[in-house]
Parts: sequence; C-alpha cells; structure tokens
Amino acid sequence: MTYLVLVRHGEARLNLEKRFAGWLDTPLTEKGINDALRCALDLQNIEFDLAFTSRLARARETLFLILSKQKKVGFIVHEAEEGESNARIEWYSPSSGDQIIPVYSTEALNERYYGTLQGKKRKDLNEIYGKEQLFIWCRSFEISPPEGESLKDIYARAVPYFEKEILPALEFGKNVIICAHQNSLRALVKYLENISDEEIPSVAFATATYVIYSFSDGKFVKKGPDKREVY
Repeated sequence: MTYLVLVRHGEARLNLEKRFAGWLDTPLTEKGINDALRCALDLQNIEFDLAFTSRLARARETLFLILSKQKKVGFIVHEAEEGESNARIEWYSPSSGDQIIPVYSTEALNERYYGTLQGKKRKDLNEIYGKEQLFIWCRSFEISPPEGESLKDIYARAVPYFEKEILPALEFGKNVIICAHQNSLRALVKYLENISDEEIPSVAFATATYVIYSFSDGKFVKKGPDKREVY
C-alpha cells in the first residue's frame, strides 16, 4: 500500500486581499508560511518518494516547507530539452539514492486561469455580477469565467498528466505528494473519487488543507479525517 497526498498551498498575498490570483504569481503570507509548516508536521510521518507541484511560487513554496520536515532532501528536476527524456522511471527504482525527493513542477497543475476576473477583488465582482453568477463561474464543471478556464478545461490538462506521470509512481509503490491549487486539486479529486458534474461544486480546498489517499490494487481510498474544507 502506498500513499497519495493532495495539499493546497498556504495563504498567499492575493488570497489575503480576497483577489482571484489564478496564474498571477504571488508569494505566501506569514500566515501561509506558518500554515504550511503545520501541514509539514501533520505529514512528517509519511515518507515521500516523489513530489509534484505547479509552476506558481505559492505552491512551490508550500511544498518545500512541507518537505523541510522530511528526512530526505527535495530538489527540483528541470524539464529535459525537446527530444530528450527525463528518465523519470529511474526515481521509481529501489536502486536510486534514498535520501532525495525529486520535485517535478508542471503547468498542468497550475491554478485556473481566471480570464477577466484575474487579479480582481471578489467583493467588487460580487457587486457587479452577483454572488450566484460568481459561484457558477468558480465552482461549476463546464462553465468558465469570461475569457478564462472552466474546471473541465483544468481536468483536461491535470488528469492526463496524473495518469501519465504520477500514477505509474504509485503503481511502483512510491509515496507521492502533490502541492497545487484549489481548482487543479478539485479536478484531481473529481477523477480520484468519481465525483459527478453535479456534485463537484460542493467540493473545495481552503488554503493549507489536504486529503490523504491510500493506493492499493488500483484503488484510491481516503484515509483518516478529511482535511478539505467546503466553504
């Protein structure tokens, strides 16, 4: 049995201001750093072998704070040049060094691109469009914000990446952590738990919350208390 852990990044500067961050790159706040360290303590007894994160600083910062409580050392594996292979399978091999955690950073795990909403305050958008419309744009599966991505669009990039690059590691018996964002994690959870289009609007991750799955015989099972928050 192996473990898969999904973690949303800690509070970032634009979260603090209640703005839609999307693909805007913003660092963690002091609270975000402390929350990430709390996650690190919660997860320190799971020995991770591989880590995956987005290209955005807030997710990468959170991941490295979590890895700071591991006995191994995490490091970024930069993408290979076109036509070359990352030879990722070498990290699944028992012959690999056991004191390192390769970290793969990919745009496939980025937050939703919010289009015209990006960088704007939620309060101002509520006044312009109304809370109900904003909820539909942010939570529904197929409907996207103006000029932005729907959850279906994120599913189309995050899930194939998971199947190709992450699932094989779990099948090989490796413990994996993914540190990403509200919507890239919602897309993965929809896939892992077979959540319907109608039910997915009720699923959300507050900052610095996580969910742990065990993986055995091709099946994912949630373990322990569900640290996601619906809000």
